[in-house]
Amino acid sequence: MQAQLSNRLQELKAEFEAGQKKLTELEAQTNNLRTMLLRISGAIQVLEEELAKAHGEDTANAARA
Repeated sequence: MQAQLSNRLQELKAEFEAGQKKLTELEAQTNNLRTMLLRISGAIQVLEEELAKAHGEDTANAARA
């Protein structure tokens, strides 16, 4: 009986360690994805501002003509 308990304890410890390792990997992936989305969001904002600026200039040029 004691051998079975010891074996089960070792199995659970191994599963726990594997779970912790996987969680660490997933947290790193989450952080990387969050960083990537932040960069993309910034790029989108810059492009939208540039397009709005260009559109405003086009409108101003059309009004002058």
